[in-house]
Amino acid sequence: MTTAKIVLTDAEGEVLRDLARRTGKTEEQLLREAVDQLLVRSQPEARREVLQRACGIWKDRRDLPTLEQLRPEWERC
Repeated sequence: MTTAKIVLTDAEGEVLRDLARRTGKTEEQLLREAVDQLLVRSQPEARREVLQRACGIWKDRRDLPTLEQLRPEWERC
């Protein structure tokens, strides 16, 4: 196992501690998860695979509003 030292700002440390309290995970667990996600996203092949698996996941959904139903709300803004 490789260990690394990271230095967080006071604000980052506070957010990390709060997230650890809310999730019941340790700060170390949260940091490892973040590093894992970063490593996966930084590999083009893995990203392409994730995007390909996600392609079309909404196509058979009938419970979502259509673009025509959403557009009036967008135009109000």
